[in-house]
Amino acid sequence: MTDDLIRRHLSRRGLLQTTAGLIGGSMLPTMPAFADDKPAIGSYPAGVSGSTAFIGISVPRTGTYAVQGEDELKGYQLAIEHINEGHELIKKISPKTSKGVLGKELKFGVADSAAKPNEAVQAQQRFISENKAIMITGGTSSAVAVALNKLAQREHVLFVCGISGSNDTTGKDCVRYGVRQNFFGQTAAAAIGPVMVREFGKGKKAAYLTPDYTYGHTVTKSMQDFLATAGWTTVTNQVAPLGAPDYSSYLLNVANSGADVLINVNWGHDAVLSTQQAKQFGVLDKMKLVVPYQVPFIARDTGGLMQGVYAATDYWWTIEDKFPLAKMFNEAFEKKYGYKPEWGAENAYVSFAHWARMCEEAGSFNPPDVIKTYEKGETIPSLVGDVHYRPEDHQCVRPVIIVKGKQQKDMKNKEDWYDVVEIVPGEGLMQKPDAFGCHLGDYT
Repeated sequence: MTDDLIRRHLSRRGLLQTTAGLIGGSMLPTMPAFADDKPAIGSYPAGVSGSTAFIGISVPRTGTYAVQGEDELKGYQLAIEHINEGHELIKKISPKTSKGVLGKELKFGVADSAAKPNEAVQAQQRFISENKAIMITGGTSSAVAVALNKLAQREHVLFVCGISGSNDTTGKDCVRYGVRQNFFGQTAAAAIGPVMVREFGKGKKAAYLTPDYTYGHTVTKSMQDFLATAGWTTVTNQVAPLGAPDYSSYLLNVANSGADVLINVNWGHDAVLSTQQAKQFGVLDKMKLVVPYQVPFIARDTGGLMQGVYAATDYWWTIEDKFPLAKMFNEAFEKKYGYKPEWGAENAYVSFAHWARMCEEAGSFNPPDVIKTYEKGETIPSLVGDVHYRPEDHQCVRPVIIVKGKQQKDMKNKEDWYDVVEIVPGEGLMQKPDAFGCHLGDYT
């Protein structure tokens, strides 16, 4: 597909990059169209009738989440390269993979969502309509993830969720055609909450900085609910719009609140800016800082303000000492991109690898068959050990990693930002499947 054609397909700002899928230089043999008798649904079988399968990717490449979106995109690109060449790491996760998925070479297009649901939906709709995308992916904003859930269900095209921390993504806004690998508000709170109580004590006063959308509200609610069990109270919850240019008025209220701990739920550049201003205005001299949903690159971009700060995360590269697949991923990622992977890249890579496995296990791209393979709940490998997907809500049950920012003098290299405090098993962190109102839709 030519660049001119792609530009005609997508909106003015929607598509910033597309590839012909020839990543790694390996060409796959031409495969015949699948000859099974499954009825047509979504983009199946039209999207896989030739020798290739197309994936639609939407990530923020501009706006407050752009830095994290680019990291996430690198994880997708590496996964596609590895799947197409039959890389050893992919085979560890998806043993039936040879080259491509079911012999189909993966091609993809990339759209800039700018963390805006409407832009993501429009771009992905075009990928489905014009490119017959067999799967769509992306996120970074939970508002985008929820919107793509709805699109996927309507179009009967599987949505493999990218970064999304909202409880709603696999809660009240869950869909049959959506799956999520990464940790989220509930599991973050259940993992970091006990650490906070242990370190800071019971009966403390908390102030929150909360972004005004589904991610922020649900993460803050989960933190409040857990900490209340230890007698913690909320003295102020400062809610700011996504992309706020200045946090001074919110931080003035935090500074005057009498809080013991500032819990910064902001994400992306919003987290960086609000943390920098909290230091500038003396807030961090008055209270401890906690980041319950760790932001890729926040330690680097705040200039060391995460020293001594606890955070919950999906992945941190130093766990390679415990998990051989993490070491393989770190080495491959750093070789290609020149830096240690953050958790956005890890989530993207693993989500793609799991999707490839499910297609191979199903022996088909037929969406209901692939979905039902996820719903078997079988134990499968990941970069953080064995995991499984719950059939009731399509949420991956996986560990949450608690980290603490290192003092600069203790850093072994320029990317050694955190000590891993604890790797908390996922099973005990999860709410009951129906606790957040998940009712999966129909298969057809």
